[in-house]
Amino acid sequence: MALTLELLASRLGCEFAGDADCLISGVATLEDAAVGELSFLASSKYRTRLAETKASAVIVAERDLDACPVNALIARDPYLTYARATQLLYPDEYHPGGVHPDAVIDDGAQIDGTAWIDAHCVIGPGVIVGGRAQIGAGCVLDRDVIIGRECRLMANVTMHGRVTLGERCVIQPGAVIGSDGFGYANDHGQWVKIPQVGGVTLGDDVEVGANTTIDRGALSDTIVENGVKLDNQIQIAHNVYIGEHTAIAGCTGIAGSTHIGKHCAIGGHVGIVGHLSIVDGVQISAKTFVSQSIHEAGFYSSGVPVEPNARWRKNFVRMKQLDEMARRIKALEKMVRKLSNDV
Repeated sequence: MALTLELLASRLGCEFAGDADCLISGVATLEDAAVGELSFLASSKYRTRLAETKASAVIVAERDLDACPVNALIARDPYLTYARATQLLYPDEYHPGGVHPDAVIDDGAQIDGTAWIDAHCVIGPGVIVGGRAQIGAGCVLDRDVIIGRECRLMANVTMHGRVTLGERCVIQPGAVIGSDGFGYANDHGQWVKIPQVGGVTLGDDVEVGANTTIDRGALSDTIVENGVKLDNQIQIAHNVYIGEHTAIAGCTGIAGSTHIGKHCAIGGHVGIVGHLSIVDGVQISAKTFVSQSIHEAGFYSSGVPVEPNARWRKNFVRMKQLDEMARRIKALEKMVRKLSNDV
């Protein structure tokens, strides 16, 4: 889609400087942009790159406008404005309502007339698909699944059991929602499966990455609140609760019955033990292991950063000696106190 600079500024709610009729049809980096493309400057430390850009326009903060040699959109937050501009220039493509002839739909399913069901989908009894929803090729909606308005399921998404999606959710290829929770009882060394009879509830505007798995609850539902963003290859176990507008990066594993608050940011490859509580506004860096509840908002980390192998080996030996060193320091402190009292 191509928009004039003036129209783009109007839709983004910002000012512009330059040719109002300049046509913008795409986005690119400052270095790679060509005529007809929009770029952005998120940090003033990269101002020197502005001089050589071939972009037709650049999104800048007011403080950087004087350094911009081309048309400009003036924004308080150039990166956020770039995100919204990209949505305008690359709108989602919607199929008109209909059902592909190769889809298999149970007579007991309810499909809104404005929804699209692509090839090789299998839709079971009790499924409800809302208006303008887009169900991609090869999706399986097993039974009693509810898909809200304008949701987009990409190819090969599987939903099993009682799964409910709010409006405008985006589910990337290969995601599995409503799989069995990992629940077993031990009978003298043998594992007895506990049927998982709960469901999964996703709020509005939730996004789920490719090959991410969200298990259904053992009794009550696993819940993902409005605006949550989940990256690829995340494991969310049964009865986890994730609060509004929390973002979680790839390969994170969250064990069962963990409660995560609102507006949290969890890095990649984080491991979270089950039955914990994490309050609102917590940030957790990549590869952190969370083994106890977090009761105060803030930034949390664990793990050992990479270093040369020889140094790591020496430091690991020191770590194994910490207990003995602590005992020796305690004995020395006791000796010093005794000597001080004797003086």
